[in-house]
Amino acid sequence: MQMDYGLYQQQTQKLMMTPELRQAITILQYPAIELMEYIQEQIIENPVLDIDEREWERYRYLYQNSRGIPSVAHSNDEGRNIWDTIASPEDNLEEYLLQQGRLLNLDAKKLQILAFLIGNLDELGYFTMSLREVAEILKVQEEEVEQMLTLLKSFDPIGIGSRDLREFLLIQLKQMEPYDEKAIQVVEHHLTDLGEKKFTKIARKMKISPEEVQQIADLIKTLKPKPVFGFEKGQTRYILPDIFVEEVEGEWIIIVNDTLVPRLRMNPYYSKFIEDRQMNVEAVKFVMDKWNQATWLIKSIERRRDTLYRVTREIIEVQKDFFTTHRLKPLTLKDIAEKTGIHESTVSRAIANKYVQTPKGTFELKFFFTHGITAKNGEFTSVNEVKRQLQELIENEDKRKPYSDQKLTELLNQKGVEISRRTVAKYREELEIPSSAKRKRYN
Repeated sequence: MQMDYGLYQQQTQKLMMTPELRQAITILQYPAIELMEYIQEQIIENPVLDIDEREWERYRYLYQNSRGIPSVAHSNDEGRNIWDTIASPEDNLEEYLLQQGRLLNLDAKKLQILAFLIGNLDELGYFTMSLREVAEILKVQEEEVEQMLTLLKSFDPIGIGSRDLREFLLIQLKQMEPYDEKAIQVVEHHLTDLGEKKFTKIARKMKISPEEVQQIADLIKTLKPKPVFGFEKGQTRYILPDIFVEEVEGEWIIIVNDTLVPRLRMNPYYSKFIEDRQMNVEAVKFVMDKWNQATWLIKSIERRRDTLYRVTREIIEVQKDFFTTHRLKPLTLKDIAEKTGIHESTVSRAIANKYVQTPKGTFELKFFFTHGITAKNGEFTSVNEVKRQLQELIENEDKRKPYSDQKLTELLNQKGVEISRRTVAKYREELEIPSSAKRKRYN
């Protein structure tokens, strides 16, 4: 189906956005629940839009019961099909974190440590027990506890299990692009002064202007104030999947979740109204405007469904091995844009805040996008996979003679991963693994 999105040019050659195009973009960006709410508003505002009474009753029932869907669906049960009810026992934060751990195929010992850490988070999402205390309770090494705590901090919500506010803010800042070194310095060394708004003092110590400090303060204000923000412990985080994905006899089936979108139609009464030559001209113009708005709304909803389907189909085609190996391949918005013939910015809007329910759980669509590194054979390896290999090398090193970053680079090169020492150091720091000098043990 072709749609003219209504872009036109003035003599200045400046592209303008029509109300119709703005509406189409808005509808594309809406996740399922917000789309339902928007359509409900349009039905009330536009008399030309119509749905039959039985459809209205179905829509009203589904709308009122749409928020009881937890964020993570458990592994596929035998005999379950995609049209079965998708509501399952409520998942609190603890279960949500454990689910992420199970996806990593950790051994029993590591899962035990991870479960203990998750079970002992405080009400804000911090982990305040000492590593030694945990090691003694579980009869394991402190290094094993530290490794699992580092892993936990990388889970969603990012930074969960941080030791304190300073560490939590630093984790968020280090996730940002571009990397803001000055903001990191402020949090590391001047957090108390920042809280007291001593901008001049900070500026003097860092040899920057108070205005720069103000900008840094504004940036830090945008960060989450606590690890459980949006994930209050013991509460359910409800998400309605926008897409369902199932594997049936080796074929991946993709279904856009439009069960909560009422089937709109044009009210035939107003068609006759427009054709009535005896009607008031202004009244006819008003109805014609509403008719055009209704037509565009229906087309925009159809376009959203088509775009979501095409984008998801290509994502799953690239990442289908993830559901057996739990490893993602490199994938960018540009890749999907080229495969679908859809503009990159449209792909970005299509995946924004959208969730897909799969046999392995429910994920944000953006989860499947990851950058990669070129291997010697010309293939690409995802950054997450390189980090996994790096962590594995460090876990198995001789603790009395730990690998330097240069040695780790050489070992990864031998595995076919083309990577520089500088990048290895960056990934090691992102994994919160100390340098070789600090990893060295004397016993």
